[in-house]
Amino acid sequence: MKVIIAAAQTGGHINPGIAIANKIKKENKKAEIMFIGTTRGLENDLVPRAGYELKTIEAYGINRKISIENIKNAIKTLRGYNEAKKIVKEFKPDIVIGTGGFICGPVLMAATKYKIPTILHESNAFPGVAVKLLSKKVDTILVGFEDAKKRLPNAKNVVVTGTPTKIKKIVLTEEQKEKIINELELDKQLPIVLIFGGSQGAKSINNTLINIIKNKTNSNYQIIWASGPKQYEVIKDTLKDIKININKIQNVKILPYIYNMEEMMNLSDIIIARSGAMTITEIAITGKPAIFVPFPFATENHQEYNARVLENVGAAKIILDKDLNENTLSNTLNEILKDRNRLLEMGNNANKVAIKDVEEKIYNEVKKLVKL
Repeated sequence: MKVIIAAAQTGGHINPGIAIANKIKKENKKAEIMFIGTTRGLENDLVPRAGYELKTIEAYGINRKISIENIKNAIKTLRGYNEAKKIVKEFKPDIVIGTGGFICGPVLMAATKYKIPTILHESNAFPGVAVKLLSKKVDTILVGFEDAKKRLPNAKNVVVTGTPTKIKKIVLTEEQKEKIINELELDKQLPIVLIFGGSQGAKSINNTLINIIKNKTNSNYQIIWASGPKQYEVIKDTLKDIKININKIQNVKILPYIYNMEEMMNLSDIIIARSGAMTITEIAITGKPAIFVPFPFATENHQEYNARVLENVGAAKIILDKDLNENTLSNTLNEILKDRNRLLEMGNNANKVAIKDVEEKIYNEVKKLVKL
């Protein structure tokens, strides 16, 4: 089997593509898999690191406003479509799979031009404009949430599979928990609040946490905070200006990036985060209560729609970015933490949303189209 996977820009698009590639390779060791991306995104690091070939084309997101920049990007993307046609024609794939980003447009359109079977995976609860347009063309759309299915009325075939992720639910032993807590120099008696804003951090969340640290309003809980590599030095300097050493804050551990996220998510009592599709999926899998601060500038406001999936089942609270401050976050957090039974109930509700055997479900849809 020969497969092309189109994925670009962010880990939320690329990692599901890699997970699908790994599943295909596991089931079909002779499979030839090629990724198509751009020269500008994380695919240039993540795809070769995963052991797959990456070809790049020109592709750009196009917003609805008429501008010179938009016209230029449309011309470049049209050039990318021709580049994609050439790659598809030479590689002769049995199937082309798109897992997100504007790269999917030119690549999947090139595949339909040559009548090659196509799959598009949409991880968000609210599909974007590009996905809705492509839904009329591709053979199958796989969605991460049940909510997304009703928003694709013109699709030929929509299947709820969930979104593949490396994060799994694990039960840490008391010894494992104690080891991690000791390494972080935290207190094993206090609840753990895990906070992150994606790989690049989240400025509004970071600013709110600085005020919480400054005013020492976290005396009844402890924080593990992934600030994002770009924000870490800024935060370090900001804290230094108010005479706080970033490495010596009581009940707080600030890290540029968390590499053992599976352990940290399973260790935590509650999570505060943005609400990208991958984050929602991982929180559901690990069964953790959450407070979401959706990124307000996400396309089609899809992060708020994602967060509502868990809010609607009683697994999460939402604080809109415009309402986020020390008081709103502290009050919401303290209200949830004071009731241990509520924490457990919210976590169980989150886990009910998690979809099992995601990679298997996706591979079954691939097999139907390739007719293995």
